[in-house]
Amino acid sequence: MAGLPYDQRLPRLLSHGIGLWDVLAACEREGSLDTAIRRAETNEFAVLKHQCPQLDKVCFNGKTSGRFEPVFAAAGFRTLVLPSSSPANAQLSFEEKLAQWKNIIL
Repeated sequence: MAGLPYDQRLPRLLSHGIGLWDVLAACEREGSLDTAIRRAETNEFAVLKHQCPQLDKVCFNGKTSGRFEPVFAAAGFRTLVLPSSSPANAQLSFEEKLAQWKNIIL
């Protein structure tokens, strides 16, 4: 998937029943680190359940987005907080991250 051009990645995910949605509607950030996020505005979580009634499981890419896990769990979704896929997250090897990310489809 990483070898695909960016504009082809989302259609590939969707073809496998996987959606991609940001917990933040907007923010200011210089660089790519989550610690640099300022003036964050969250997306409307309630709208997601209405717009995607078949959505069953919500997974979070890292601890920053994972802070919203209780909101989704309370709304009745199955949830999974995963280690950040970012190369800046060097606490785990790629193989260790991949093993946890495979839990998305379980």
